[in-house]
Amino acid sequence: MEIKGEYKIAAPREKVFAALNDQAILQACIPGCETLEKLSDTEMTAKVRLRIGPVSAGFSGKVTLSDIDPPNGYKISGEGQGGVAGFAKGGAVVKLTEDGGDTVLTYEVDAQVGGKIAQVGARLIQGTAKKLADQFFGKFAESVGAPPPVAAA
Repeated sequence: MEIKGEYKIAAPREKVFAALNDQAILQACIPGCETLEKLSDTEMTAKVRLRIGPVSAGFSGKVTLSDIDPPNGYKISGEGQGGVAGFAKGGAVVKLTEDGGDTVLTYEVDAQVGGKIAQVGARLIQGTAKKLADQFFGKFAESVGAPPPVAAA
């Protein structure tokens, strides 16, 4: 399944690209993320708990960054095993373009699932995948484009 989207972020492209490589920001933005550990500049491991229709599962997997082109974007790929629930794998091509002082982030996600979660129906999975992508990129855009907190005087 393929999902596309676009977000305008009130931040310069270099700041957005740096945030896309920030483990703490990614962990805070990934829906259901319990842990995200950096193994190298291009590899991380993650534990994520998700609910897809009637199936709730914890997934353990690996996240890899490739085609890195600072500050224009990269490809992020992941694969997770959810035990009896099955597996999920996919990737997203993330592109950043300048728009005045802001940044336009566009993404194209390609995902596959197998096992018990694949049995809940393609439409439900497609809807859930779109919702998860929107949650991640929406929260990411919000956190990166938010004005810095004002210190209490």
